[in-house]
Amino acid sequence: MPITLADSESELEWRKEVRQFINDNKGIFANASADEGGEGGLFGRMGAVKKWRDKVAEKGWVAPAWPTKYGGADLGVKEQFIMNEEFAESGVPSNVGGFGVMMIGPTLIEHGTEDQKEEHLGRILRGEVIWCQGYSEPGAGSDLASLQTRAVRDGDDYVLNGQKIWTTGAQYADWMYMLARTDPDAPKHRGITYLLVDMKSPGVTVRPLTTMANMQSFNEVFFEDVRVPVKNRVGDENRGWYVGTTTLDFERSSIGSAIGVRKTLDSLIRQAKSEKSPASFDQRRSLRHEFTDRLIDAEVAKMLSYRVISMQANGKIPNHESSMCKLFSSELNQKIALLSMHLFGMHGLVWNRASTGYVQAVSSTIAGGTSEIQKGIMATRGLGLPRG
Repeated sequence: MPITLADSESELEWRKEVRQFINDNKGIFANASADEGGEGGLFGRMGAVKKWRDKVAEKGWVAPAWPTKYGGADLGVKEQFIMNEEFAESGVPSNVGGFGVMMIGPTLIEHGTEDQKEEHLGRILRGEVIWCQGYSEPGAGSDLASLQTRAVRDGDDYVLNGQKIWTTGAQYADWMYMLARTDPDAPKHRGITYLLVDMKSPGVTVRPLTTMANMQSFNEVFFEDVRVPVKNRVGDENRGWYVGTTTLDFERSSIGSAIGVRKTLDSLIRQAKSEKSPASFDQRRSLRHEFTDRLIDAEVAKMLSYRVISMQANGKIPNHESSMCKLFSSELNQKIALLSMHLFGMHGLVWNRASTGYVQAVSSTIAGGTSEIQKGIMATRGLGLPRG
């Protein structure tokens, strides 16, 4: 059945249930301190974010797509989309399970042993562990298959040596899921193995990286003779590339990003309408046209998200369509950051919300797959153009 922009009767009832849950619990954030909302809080162990996560867990919504036998809610793609949309509209945290729910959990459900599922899935749902992703390396970012971190089999262990970089949240993480090269003579997409690494293992060193925005969300991680038990391998040796590209039914429509940029615009418009603000339409009337363009862009981003979820709801797998969402939303994020600087004028040169947002937006078209990678996918898989 085709998906329309209007909810069906059952979808409307579900949306009402989600809205009621949000209204009943969003007061958790009313008196949250700055520390509770800081970087540590975003990883689910502090203050208001943890309280909110516990409430979501009580409803079984931490891992909405997981099968119920593994502690999920077994929700359909449209139900997940509605929940994420309502969370985004209300400004409450949506991905409270982090990488554990989004990435490693589905991978273990698909490829893990029963012992691995028993050890990790329940702890992920209860928020007892934080996971980070060990993929990118100094010489292997967009071309991930060029990674060189080595894992050499030694009895019942692998001995790990190498370096990962841009590792989000590694300073908070208990475990890392990672790719390491176990056969250096194999073609680069082969000879890679998927491992689970305890971040407290001897030989693991984490060094935070300070971004232009003076934040430390990224890290570089070094491995020096780190011993990883073979039982922590997911899937077969030298087949880790195929395990690492596993994606199950999790949110890929970027609806949170589409709504987020619109809410940022709404905030800027309120700022611009304030007579007392140094950044207002009274000083810069010409920006009305720029605001209009960005508001139209925000609606386009939302429609691209609806296209992706419509495909998922009809049993199709979005490919270049997801790349379109990612490319458009990330570039729109940068356009809005630039608009904020235009609005504040010379005041934007002072270290404030506008300037912080501007430098943070630089990474939008790099993180999660560069714009160049997205354009390549759209060209080859969407338009059928030959590879260069």
